[in-house]
Amino acid sequence: MFNASAFIYWAMSWKIIVVLLIGFLALAHQSFRPPPPRICGSLGGPPITGPRIKLRDGRHLAYKEHGVPKETAKYKIILVHGYTSSRHDAALATSSLVEELGIHFVSFDRPGYGESDPDPKRTIKSTALDIEDLGEQLELGSRFYVIGFSMGGNVVWGCLKYIPHRLAGAVLIAPVVNYWWSNFPANSSTEAYNKQPWEDQWALRVAHYMPWLVYWWNTQKWFPSSSVTAGRPALSASDLKIVSKLAKKLIREYATQQGVFESLHLDMMVGFGQWEFDPIDLENPFSDREGSVHLWQGVEDGLVPISLQRYISKKLPWVQYHEIPDAGHLFAYPDGAIKDSILKTLLTG
Repeated sequence: MFNASAFIYWAMSWKIIVVLLIGFLALAHQSFRPPPPRICGSLGGPPITGPRIKLRDGRHLAYKEHGVPKETAKYKIILVHGYTSSRHDAALATSSLVEELGIHFVSFDRPGYGESDPDPKRTIKSTALDIEDLGEQLELGSRFYVIGFSMGGNVVWGCLKYIPHRLAGAVLIAPVVNYWWSNFPANSSTEAYNKQPWEDQWALRVAHYMPWLVYWWNTQKWFPSSSVTAGRPALSASDLKIVSKLAKKLIREYATQQGVFESLHLDMMVGFGQWEFDPIDLENPFSDREGSVHLWQGVEDGLVPISLQRYISKKLPWVQYHEIPDAGHLFAYPDGAIKDSILKTLLTG
């Protein structure tokens, strides 16, 4: 026999469930979606405090010059900062060799960082083209050097791929690796990946397989997100000593002032996403002219696995590989022999 009361109850229950489900999805959509960026110079946005150039697509790129005047410099170098950093991070520009060798440095805020406009379509290639544009507009000559630190190393790989004709030489300092580069042996990349803190393993999986979830993953409070993004990276003892001295110099708030999604989260999505090329497939851009490429790595680096850097160096013999014993991820920051050696080897070696 048909039970009208039971049917009405069942129908009402499903309506309630549907309404709750729609509400949950709406709430989830808001949680997954990052807030709009606070563009520098816009109403309510951070102020513009330094020089900028206008790029080919209308975006602006903020930069800073260091070292000897450009007009008298023998060498011109573009510095590419790492994760959570900015154009104000130009450690190599304080080397004792700057005046002696005649070096002019240009550092810049990568897209979405500091005072450079965000680039929602950012790729490894687009940032390499930004660097080409920067060198052109600042009249650094037909060829210049590039040096990238940590996540900035990804950009240097991009320069070697997309603008090799503009390079006089290149340096990658503790460059971040993408565990999904196709040429890594599966067992090697898996072993290195599994040595990372478990929260970083999950954060990298999300960045690679579910980039649409990156903002929520790194802002929710239910469980730990990326340790580096959260400001608690696994640093070596030597790195911790360096950090204690750099705390006042490296200002994360400036780097992310337009939004953490435009700076940090897009960095993760680009750096650990699907690349359009594998660096191990690159050919020597200096086989028929002067120039060299160098990769420097600390043996005690807790952020970038040395095993994969060694593999890259074996596959790319034209990349001069330098290991530093007892050094962590930040070995290029303190003044001294290492910083001088990086510049001297690139420019006069």
